[in-house]
Amino acid sequence: MKLLFFGDVFGKPGRDALRIIVPRLRAEHDPDFIIANVENIAHGTGITTATLGEIDELGIFNAYTAGNHLLSNQGVRSVIDNGAIPLVRPINYSESTPGVGHRVIASGAKRLLVVNALGRVFMKEEGLSNPFTAIDSLLEHYTIDKEADDKERVDGILVDFHAEATAEKRTLGFFLDGRVSAVVGTHTHVPTRDEQVLEGGTAYISDVGMVGPANSSLGLQKEAMVQEMVTEAHQKRDVAASPLVEVGAVLIEVGANGLASSISHIREFVDLDAPQT
Repeated sequence: MKLLFFGDVFGKPGRDALRIIVPRLRAEHDPDFIIANVENIAHGTGITTATLGEIDELGIFNAYTAGNHLLSNQGVRSVIDNGAIPLVRPINYSESTPGVGHRVIASGAKRLLVVNALGRVFMKEEGLSNPFTAIDSLLEHYTIDKEADDKERVDGILVDFHAEATAEKRTLGFFLDGRVSAVVGTHTHVPTRDEQVLEGGTAYISDVGMVGPANSSLGLQKEAMVQEMVTEAHQKRDVAASPLVEVGAVLIEVGANGLASSISHIREFVDLDAPQT
């Protein structure tokens, strides 16, 4: 089983780049599941029906994950309430938060459990429960172990850990090693390139990177961010207009035992101004 996961999709440049590159990568790698983190898909902050619809209409994404900007746009409620859109929000938000923190999605006969969680180190979100215990509690009900008869078995489990601190991300990877297929980090928009299969068979990377303007500061106009750092005065934060888009993704191969046999990082650049064939 193959999983293709894309890091944070940032604004219109990210949406446009996905429409170009995803069909090609699907043809090249033939993944069973294609998933993207979309918490920055609407002008760099949050999710709306219209912006998510631009990639969902391709009909090739199996699920979407989110993060700390999930509720940044009021329009996200219509996305969350739309049962046809397989969006997964952080599992360690309060129970009163709309949406679900995990989903079992199917592709043919294969079933994949997708989990989203928010880190707490250096994050400004309030009211988050412990992501470690939240996922641990979920795994009391789901498993990749063929021998377990007291839980619902799935063919793979993918965890998107949306967090700032690499130490927190790596620790979650070790905590879940051997129990899930993959732990992929998002949020920092910078690919860490430390992809590996851990000792217990869980694929891991601290941060996949983003799908967003390459000539930018994490997707934002670099000039404004330089000015903000130099003057220490807040600047207007707009999505960079760079036509060159960096695409960060990982391709994970999962065996019949639900554990990973490989993880490969994909880093490509799409020129939105170039003629598309």
